[in-house]
Amino acid sequence: MHPDFQKAFVAGVERVFAWADLLDAINVYPVADGDTGRNLVVSLAPLRRLDGDCHGMTRTLLLSARGNSGNIASRFLSAFIRVQSLESLIEAAEEGRRRAWLAVKDPRPGTMLTLFDALVEILGECGKPTETGLREAWGKKILARLEETVRSTPELLPKLKQAGVVDAGALGMFLYFEGFLHTLLGMTDSFRVIPLVFKDQLKVSETWRDDVESGYCVDAVLSQQSDADAALIGLSMISDSIVVTRDADYLKVHLHTEDRESVRRRLSAMGELLTWADDDMGRQTRDFEHRQKKQAIHIMTDAAGSVTRQDAKMMGITLLNSYVTSGETCLPETHFQPMDIYAAMRQGKKVVTSQSSVFERHQLYDSVMSRFERVLYLCVGSAFTGNYDVATAWKEEHDQDGRMLILDTMAASGRLGLVALACARLALQTDEPEVVVRFARQAIQRCEEYIFLDKLQYLAAGGRLSRTGAFFGDILRMKPV
Repeated sequence: MHPDFQKAFVAGVERVFAWADLLDAINVYPVADGDTGRNLVVSLAPLRRLDGDCHGMTRTLLLSARGNSGNIASRFLSAFIRVQSLESLIEAAEEGRRRAWLAVKDPRPGTMLTLFDALVEILGECGKPTETGLREAWGKKILARLEETVRSTPELLPKLKQAGVVDAGALGMFLYFEGFLHTLLGMTDSFRVIPLVFKDQLKVSETWRDDVESGYCVDAVLSQQSDADAALIGLSMISDSIVVTRDADYLKVHLHTEDRESVRRRLSAMGELLTWADDDMGRQTRDFEHRQKKQAIHIMTDAAGSVTRQDAKMMGITLLNSYVTSGETCLPETHFQPMDIYAAMRQGKKVVTSQSSVFERHQLYDSVMSRFERVLYLCVGSAFTGNYDVATAWKEEHDQDGRMLILDTMAASGRLGLVALACARLALQTDEPEVVVRFARQAIQRCEEYIFLDKLQYLAAGGRLSRTGAFFGDILRMKPV
């Protein structure tokens, strides 16, 4: 794969990541469970490591896909990643669209499926730019059609119109194609300011309510057996939303069920269960009912502060992720289950962390600044990462009105997390931004953290301590505090 296309795929993914919180906030269809952003992040994350092995990436996308949005997007991209040139773009998009429409049992217009239709149509109308100088105009024409398509989704799905929002999945893929085309074509104009483009279509109506769902949303991958078809027919009797995707010797199953244990037993009887993930739709839809209250100032911090995604969503905090790589899996750290990380370390697997790209960080700053009047960025200590320098350099160029305040907390881990949670709680209780800022400065000075390590093996597994040092430290019971 040409390096230009590799960069474009990564840019598309990172633009989606920067807007994932907004996608969650407007996710009312098909179920108001607020997880479209999360599902797209987990499902598309493998594309950040695309190396040209399209067959291997297709299987990885199959294994990682979560939820309706993630499964549909992954099927589209399993074909789209085979594009090699602008000439083959429409062919790849057509095959991706075909796979996407087959990815769900009851496909509906008004979702990202309609966006894929629009992409194929506009590519057919525009053809390929015959001159390099025409590329930017060509890209703008494509994005204008996709933008129009997203804006029209409430007219196609009554539930969206009642809630007053566009489809979260369609918006997510619009963001993806915007990042992809800007990077591939070297477009010089700025990215669209999403809240200005879609205006009053990005906030769920305060009067809108949906039925609270029950049951579980299950995603599983298993090795395919000869009698799988008969077993799947049995599964279809207990779920009307089952979607099955085949890839060589693998089966990907996505379904909604009231009895996850029964489903797990049935799948385990069909073959080796390779992956399993389930979401409690009842809890998710109940949580979605609690609309975020207005804050005096929006709090942003780094995921290095050990704030969970759940707490961040509840308190209205934006998290700037770094990444955890364990084996072949690389995800934003808040999307990794701690138990999985420690299990990998116990098995002797190398687990490492890395920063998000400067492009992704800039996209996140753009996102929060376009959605909130004022932002307080409680930045991980500058002695730990380069986040503070990247943020201040961006602010100097893009924040002429001084709406973002960046504080070097000189902290990480639990200390940073505690400061962020305390500031977010206060921001919900006062109307005065300066009250929160003064409190934040005091909290940074007063908050202390002591860490007592029982075993040093995890520091060694993460590369923060030599294996020899960890071995002798454990033997001599000499442990840092």
